[in-house]
Amino acid sequence: MNRRRFLTLSGVSVVGGVAGCSGEADSAETVDSHPAAADLDAQPRRGELGGHVILAFEDPSCPTCRRFHENTLPDIRENIVDAGKGAYVVRTYPVIYPWGEPATQALESTFARDSEAYWALFEHYFAEQSSFDSDNVLERTATFLTEETAVDGEAVASDARNGTHDEAVQADIQAAENAGLGETTPIILLFEDGEFVTKVNGSVSYDLIAEALGERGG
Repeated sequence: MNRRRFLTLSGVSVVGGVAGCSGEADSAETVDSHPAAADLDAQPRRGELGGHVILAFEDPSCPTCRRFHENTLPDIRENIVDAGKGAYVVRTYPVIYPWGEPATQALESTFARDSEAYWALFEHYFAEQSSFDSDNVLERTATFLTEETAVDGEAVASDARNGTHDEAVQADIQAAENAGLGETTPIILLFEDGEFVTKVNGSVSYDLIAEALGERGG
């Protein structure tokens, strides 16, 4: 049965999305052809591709993305990723506050060195979100990486300032634009067994995601 039958859950529109930080076209129908999923295997992810794929476009400066990480991601990790049912994939999309742009450059520079350090930095941005601004984000990033990971934080900050990994940053932005996703983050695309299911916006609940992916009920 077509998963697009899941139009609402607890009064929240799935296809239309809910309020995020502030768009939309879903023309392709598979994970291989959907423009948002271009070069998917090269993106940071938890879990293995196949089965369920939760593709999230997120801005580290977005408070709604932070709420998604606090309230929904733990259940995704437990019930989808750790259960071996699929993957959670991130594409950074700096469209909210200005410090998100250098933070995204730093994330890509970190990912090029060490994937676990990338995830640690990603979580750090959300955990300490209110402490960052455009003037201090790279200095604070360097300190965190040097003190808390095996990555040279100053080298990452230098790369971020110079746009060393700007190609990866722009690829994520282009993927969002090619898919007509708009700029209301987080933007979450759901795929099941390679087939596009739907797109949702905002700090949606795990229940909504689970139902859309056929994890609850029939």
